[in-house]
Amino acid sequence: MTGTRDKAGTIDVLVVDDDFMVARVHRAFVERVEPFRVVGVAHTGGQAIEAVEALRPDLVLLDLYLPDLFGLDVIPRLRTAGHDCDVMVISAAQEADTVRGAVRQGVVDYLLKPFDFEDLRPRLERYAAQRGRLLTAVVRGQADIDRVLAGAGVPAPAPALPKGMSVETAELVERALREADGTLSATECAALTGVSRVSARRYLEYFHGTGSAEVTLRYGVAGRPERRYAWRA
Repeated sequence: MTGTRDKAGTIDVLVVDDDFMVARVHRAFVERVEPFRVVGVAHTGGQAIEAVEALRPDLVLLDLYLPDLFGLDVIPRLRTAGHDCDVMVISAAQEADTVRGAVRQGVVDYLLKPFDFEDLRPRLERYAAQRGRLLTAVVRGQADIDRVLAGAGVPAPAPALPKGMSVETAELVERALREADGTLSATECAALTGVSRVSARRYLEYFHGTGSAEVTLRYGVAGRPERRYAWRA
């Protein structure tokens, strides 16, 4: 991003991640979305607190596994220092206690690593829209408050995978479903992802059970109908 853009029209972001390469990738992702601008990068909790003091960002993308502080411990220190920047957690941590702790700290979103640009982009856009509603709100009564708060809640985190299932394989199956032109059978999904048919079927049924995928039946000449899966838009 260039520095010539009107500051009043930007959302300034601080990227916090202990991994220098990951932080660079996240910075590149953010700067592809208007009207966001990365004003700094920090790699420790201490650096994050100092950067917020110096740069006054609107939004902090906060990793939790930092070398000096747990990420959620950074947030109360920012509040004690008088900083009201919003915080979006970017982390591999999916323990229920951690997610609950993040919600109690008032984070605006929680995105699990690893992710790609298309996972982050809609969350940034949703945050920008909500922030715009808050900044321009004129409150005359309860109806106005309800409109401002509509969609303000933190999206529910994805449920933890059942024992024996891996995030990596789940992501492979999810991507195959999302990119499929129509529906997929377990056999077709296995061929696309490189996992066994039994594993593909297990993950497909998991997504069906969580409501992320829908199932239709295709009837052949003989035998049981074939179960076919599609990602819910």
